[in-house]
Amino acid sequence: MLSIIGRIMCFLCHHEALTSVQIEETPTLLIAGSLAVVICVARNGKSKNTESSSKEGNIQRNGRYDRSREKKMAKIIAGIFGGYLFLVFLAPIAMPTDSVPELSGRANALDYMTENGTTGWGNQNWSDDGKLGHNQSAHGGSFVWSELNPIWAFTYGFGDLNCHQKHHRSWEINGNQLAFCVRDVGIFAGAAIGAAIFGRFGLNRWTLRDTFLSVIPDEWLVGVYTRNQRGVTSLGIAAIFMLPMAIDGFTQLLTDYESNNMLRLVTGLGFGLLLGIVFVASLCARPKDFDNSGQVALPGGARFQLMEEE
Repeated sequence: MLSIIGRIMCFLCHHEALTSVQIEETPTLLIAGSLAVVICVARNGKSKNTESSSKEGNIQRNGRYDRSREKKMAKIIAGIFGGYLFLVFLAPIAMPTDSVPELSGRANALDYMTENGTTGWGNQNWSDDGKLGHNQSAHGGSFVWSELNPIWAFTYGFGDLNCHQKHHRSWEINGNQLAFCVRDVGIFAGAAIGAAIFGRFGLNRWTLRDTFLSVIPDEWLVGVYTRNQRGVTSLGIAAIFMLPMAIDGFTQLLTDYESNNMLRLVTGLGFGLLLGIVFVASLCARPKDFDNSGQVALPGGARFQLMEEE
């Protein structure tokens, strides 16, 4: 993982290309930056993999000759997260200006599906001082996503079900609020990037834990496998990417602290990276692709040793 982070940081080190850029809190620039990271990782990974394959006769680092499933699953997961994220930005651009008002609902509930009733909770005139909901008539009037065309209805319906959609935590394009908040934008962008990273570097190594760690260059993991610290290392990496979002989110929930959209984006992006890698790794960790556990090549020449029942 350190190597991957290093590759990402190398993009930022080319300061000559960035000196004239003014970073603003805008969706277009930030998403363009995410795409640039994907391209940077993909290009570096492609050259590394090509060189490795030519030297080792196409034998992968896990001892197998084929990694088509890793690539296929990565494309599917990156496509799902990236495809929906694309719709989240396309919908407000394609819809008429000012057709989506300022929203504020509940997570894990449908609040803007109908004008009234349980599924129209967000369209009611709640107090603006509450933690959930607001006076919808004072924030642009009612919004019913089920009346939109099927594609935009799916986009806003899925966002309605999964996000609070609080307007001050969300971006706006063309006078229309996005389907979910900035933190969710970061999560979905990160998940797409994470899946792409696994598709470039990840390998099936029998267990989920070892498959997850396979995105890290083997030379970084020799000590980890020699001392059999795979579990601690996996949990440590997960904590690094999860804790910033957890701390920021729960501090905001339990205290008067209010985060900002840039911090929400960055913490969501980190969690999304972890989510994307773990998601694809869980689909690629398949013992049945090996003849036996001894066939799995691990960093530092380590090998699995099955425990015999007494």
